[in-house]
Amino acid sequence: MISKININNVTCFKNAAVLETDKKVNLIYGLNGTGKTTISDYLYDISNSVYTNCGLDGYSNEEILVYNQKFIRDYFYSPDSLKGIFTLSKENKEAEELVKKADKEIVKLEEDKKTKKDELKKTSNDFQKKKQNAVNKTWEIKTAYSGGDRVLEFCLTGLMGRKDNLFNHINKLIIPSQKPIKTTDQLKKEVEAIQGSNAQKYELLSKIELTANSVESNQIFQKTIIGNESSVVAELINKLENSDWVKQGLNYLPEEIDIAGEQCPFCQERTITKELAANIKNYFDKTYEEDLDQIAKLLSTYDSAINLLPQIEVYETNPFIASKKDEFENLYNSVNHCIKTNRVQIIEKQKTPSQKLQLTDSSNKIAIFNDFIDAINEEIKTNNEKIDNKEASLQEIKKQFWSIMRWEYDQTLANTKSEENLNNKKQGDINKVLADIENKISEQKKIVQEQQKKTVNIEEAVNNINNGLIELGIDGFKIERHSEILYKLVRTEQCEDTFQTLSEGEKMIISFLYFRELCKGKKSATSLASKKIIVIDDPISSLSHIYVFNIGQLIKNDFFNSDLYDQVFLLTHSLYFFYEMTDTNRERRKENQKLFRIEKNSDGSWISEMKYEEIQNDYHSYWLIVKDEKQPPALIANCMRNIVEYFFNFIEKKDLNNVFQKPVLQQTKYQAFCRYMNRESHSLGQNIFDFKEFNYQDFKEALGLVFVESGYRDHYE
Repeated sequence: MISKININNVTCFKNAAVLETDKKVNLIYGLNGTGKTTISDYLYDISNSVYTNCGLDGYSNEEILVYNQKFIRDYFYSPDSLKGIFTLSKENKEAEELVKKADKEIVKLEEDKKTKKDELKKTSNDFQKKKQNAVNKTWEIKTAYSGGDRVLEFCLTGLMGRKDNLFNHINKLIIPSQKPIKTTDQLKKEVEAIQGSNAQKYELLSKIELTANSVESNQIFQKTIIGNESSVVAELINKLENSDWVKQGLNYLPEEIDIAGEQCPFCQERTITKELAANIKNYFDKTYEEDLDQIAKLLSTYDSAINLLPQIEVYETNPFIASKKDEFENLYNSVNHCIKTNRVQIIEKQKTPSQKLQLTDSSNKIAIFNDFIDAINEEIKTNNEKIDNKEASLQEIKKQFWSIMRWEYDQTLANTKSEENLNNKKQGDINKVLADIENKISEQKKIVQEQQKKTVNIEEAVNNINNGLIELGIDGFKIERHSEILYKLVRTEQCEDTFQTLSEGEKMIISFLYFRELCKGKKSATSLASKKIIVIDDPISSLSHIYVFNIGQLIKNDFFNSDLYDQVFLLTHSLYFFYEMTDTNRERRKENQKLFRIEKNSDGSWISEMKYEEIQNDYHSYWLIVKDEKQPPALIANCMRNIVEYFFNFIEKKDLNNVFQKPVLQQTKYQAFCRYMNRESHSLGQNIFDFKEFNYQDFKEALGLVFVESGYRDHYE
């Protein structure tokens, strides 16, 4: 059963119009040109590309049978022979019972199929919900990196419009074999380094090269430097082990020693004689002085090498050092401390030559520091190369970014994949069951088709149509069997092209009777029974009033009150017929019928529900049109003519010429109105004059004057 008809962007339906129903019988009223035919044409050929923007809810492949002008053209106008209608007779009881049994089995199988399809849909919906959660989860990537500083937003190019696009992208990536080393913060710094405001190339940093490294291993620092062993004071100095102290003391003696002796710089007594001073100086001989000179030269060499070393400020200004400040300072200070300590020890050796010293080899510390600088220089080289090859660098960063994202969201993606596999298995199992059900349905349908061949009776349809003609008082033509599957129209008097000789009313009647039989029967001997939805569009448009009531009763008895059909849609332009087809019993109407109205103005057509109390006659509907200035000028003018003609000719029995001779209507602005009202064929919309003559306010005023001047102000009001 159709629960909703959506009509949009076709003919007069400029905007979406919706008809919603839950009833079997649906009555639709609308004046000609409002869009009734558009609805019936759509239901006649729902697959036509013209109706791309239209749709049906609740429809599940029921057979839709439509009676409208297209049906008449397809079945009558082209060939003179009608297509046969097959009905089931009661001659073959055994075959009929088999058909009923098969039909019953098909119904059961269809229910099983529906249950399985519902299960299939639920399984799919459950998975889609879980997948959507994963899609929403991965969308966090977009919200996190497309806002804020936007440094990594370029990695999301083409993936920020739809959530599923981003999800599909990351889902296709292969997870890295191990956790990515870099973080997104590091990637941001790399991006800023090559395209930010501070992006620049840097010189490589100098390494520490201590040219005097050999000083640190010189053996003189291990040598105990003492004076002349032959000196008379040597035994005492060696015994006291104070040669360094004595050597320093010589610095306090004057160049010339007095005969009376000089004051000892140590005991402050005048015990230093020329002889003693000479003996002490003789102790510190040439070898001793040469050793001291060597130490002094080594110190000078060491100092010169130290002065050539890079100062810490050279490194600290480099941003690559700044990011590893603590490690750099530890390594640099370790080298610096080692070298400075060695220098202090060399100076101490100068002061106390007799003491043995072991200088620290700085080469290992320097090597470690230089390894650190090499690593920094590699980063600088990489930075410089990235700036030189900016686009390739950004692509590499983008690749690393998605590797990080793939790693971080692996659990979400893995869970979704697991759910997908489970869903596919469930759906596969259900589809196997559905395929088996479909096979069983096909088998039962074959039984129906085979058995129906034994029960086909085309004569029954022929007799029903001819009897229907006689009941309507038509005996000038009838239907005869033309072949095994065709009918032929035959007049009482022999003539060719019989259908074209019929009046419009006769064509309408014969075509509708044929449609009735078509709905009751089957189009071919192998056609399968199916649920049917009936659509009837203006079946009385060309009928005289003597047939309207009969056709109405036929529709009520054969369609509204029949259990053969699931649903019926009846469209008409006649309020009288609309009213006749409406069930007057309130409870039955509420249970089975729903009423609709189609209206139209310059904005297009629309559909609205209608209450039973709203149904009035055609004359009233003309006034509704006249009061809506958005209606087409031709329609408004024609409705005005129909109002005047209906009221004065049929109600007041007045001569229309007298009506329009009123002096007040002779004003220039009312002349277009008068000319149009006095044209022939008052009901033909195509006789409308040039639209440029139409002025709504002038026509409305003139219509009012017609009634007011004739003494019918109250009626007009």
